[in-house]
Amino acid sequence: MPVRFILFAPLMVFVAITILLWSALEREPGKLPSALIGKAFPEFSLTKLSSQNQYLSFSDLSGAMVLVNVWATWCYACKLEHPYLQKLASSGVKIIGINYKDNRKAAIAWLEKLGDPYLVTIFDKDGSLGLDLGVYGAPETYLIDAQGIILHRRVGVLDQKVWEREFSQYYADSGE
Repeated sequence: MPVRFILFAPLMVFVAITILLWSALEREPGKLPSALIGKAFPEFSLTKLSSQNQYLSFSDLSGAMVLVNVWATWCYACKLEHPYLQKLASSGVKIIGINYKDNRKAAIAWLEKLGDPYLVTIFDKDGSLGLDLGVYGAPETYLIDAQGIILHRRVGVLDQKVWEREFSQYYADSGE
């Protein structure tokens, strides 16, 4: 009896892994839940990417509906979404960047090379703000209302289809 079990154990493990992976295909990665929806953006005190001596807090940045985009130079998907962020910024959408667990000089050079769609970029070298937000990785985008409340979260690349499906209605409803 134990010999038969040993012979079938690899097959049972294979079937279990196959079922697990198949069920993961049904999930949309951009729809990861966030406990912060409907809550205030976390308070922080971090420097601007462009200045090691100038600290920012969320109260410095609130007062209008904004997208908060978590990005990094090591993030391939961030490079893919960057042109669309530029397009949004040029159409008047206010975007704040959070440079996440990155090298300051590399991030500044990246924005100089690719263009800077951000009103301001927060330098989150150690990922403390990312931790407070529950960031899984980059890119992630949060929609924050004028009172500083998180309305929506997107994990993954923000493009035209995602914008129309997940974000544009908030802007239409707000009149911004």
